[in-house]
Amino acid sequence: MVKGVSRIGKPLLLLLCVIAALVLLSLVVVLTRGAPKPLDATTPAGVVQGYVTAVIGGDEVAAAGYLDPGQDFSCEEFDAAAPERNIRVALVSTTERETTADVVVSITYANVGGPFGSAEYASEESFDLRLVEGKWLVSDAPWPLVVCPEKGIAP
Repeated sequence: MVKGVSRIGKPLLLLLCVIAALVLLSLVVVLTRGAPKPLDATTPAGVVQGYVTAVIGGDEVAAAGYLDPGQDFSCEEFDAAAPERNIRVALVSTTERETTADVVVSITYANVGGPFGSAEYASEESFDLRLVEGKWLVSDAPWPLVVCPEKGIAP
């Protein structure tokens, strides 16, 4: 009987070692993945990346630097939702024209459903950009990533 248990025990032990190695390898991959590669800041996608990074980081002054001064970004009794939420933003596509561009992103919200809802929700949203004096600037941003700079902050 002891021999039978040891024959079953060896494959089980081997299986547990393989599972532990896979878990360890997965942790190494996740922890060493790092931040996303910065895009060229002179492109529409790079401008959106810089803007989104500032908004999610709660830096409205830096985010305002990406805004088109020709647009009205004044907001009354409005707070941007991004800094309080656990969100991820991924680039979907960029359409660049002579003086305008559209950058479509996928915004994934984590833990939005409460105890019985979904753990994640994703939607595609679009940024509008305009070329102003040779520089791409955000002229319209989707609501979850809107910044309403205080009066006196010049973009």
